[in-house]
Amino acid sequence: MDGLVLIFIVFVAVIGFFIFLYFVPVGLWITAIFAGVKVTIGSLIGMRIRKVPPGVIVNSLITANKAGLKVTTNELETHYLAGGNVPNVIRALISAEKANINLDFKQATAIDLAGRDVFEAVQISVNPKVITTPKVAAVAADGIQLIAIARVTVRASIQQLVGGAGEDTILARVGEGIVTSIGSAQSHKEVLANPDKISKLVLSRGLDAGTAFEILSIDIADVDVGANIGAKLQTDQAAADLKVAEARAEERRAMAVAMEQEMIAKAQEARANVIQAEAEIPKAIAEAFLKGNLGVMDYYKMQNVQADTDMRQSISGSGKPKSE
Repeated sequence: MDGLVLIFIVFVAVIGFFIFLYFVPVGLWITAIFAGVKVTIGSLIGMRIRKVPPGVIVNSLITANKAGLKVTTNELETHYLAGGNVPNVIRALISAEKANINLDFKQATAIDLAGRDVFEAVQISVNPKVITTPKVAAVAADGIQLIAIARVTVRASIQQLVGGAGEDTILARVGEGIVTSIGSAQSHKEVLANPDKISKLVLSRGLDAGTAFEILSIDIADVDVGANIGAKLQTDQAAADLKVAEARAEERRAMAVAMEQEMIAKAQEARANVIQAEAEIPKAIAEAFLKGNLGVMDYYKMQNVQADTDMRQSISGSGKPKSE
């Protein structure tokens, strides 16, 4: 029984020792003392309680102290609790100081919290970055399409990193400038002969205004000839005009057919009226015989006159006898 109690006590002591070392990082405190950084045990325990990793804060503080930067533990803790990258900010400050770039801790933390890589921004300020645009297609005045690729050399502007537009805006503006430059050329040959005109026009427009970068140069890496857009548009227009003409011709043909059908209907209606009128003639003659208004000899004379008229018209060719 005494052995079990002893084992339990040793186990509790070991667990307690590791818990003590976790909340009281003595090794880290000793390292800070030898590095010349004043950090109390109470501050380290407070970091543990506030869920701030003491190793990140102390190591960053030691690095800053060795580089001659004046930062405090509270400033580093505050930036960490705000969601910042403390080691990255310290590296950026050291790099900026070595490159004689005016960057203080407050500005660096603001850039970091804005979602930008402050260390990379400082590096780009020292060593300009080359951005290659995607293929930009534009059409010259003669209808020939040109496809251009540009390389834009930019340098980060530390003062514009917070609130300034990024690389996507630079690429969009450069692409717009390329389209404008090619579109204003009278011939695609003019652009192929002098591609530097594109660079000059794009640079003259001040495309880096309001961005986090300063454009140092724009170089046209490649210009390829694409499709003959003008000819294609003319072909498409001719095909569209042909379809319109065919539609109008079909409309006129349909109207002519409709008018012909209408005239045939009217002629048939007139013919029916004539036949109906001719059908009334025998009735009228019969009624004239009954009333004594027409004699037999008068009727024969009328028939002879009509036959003679039909014969004359047949001989002259001006008409056909009714008997036909």
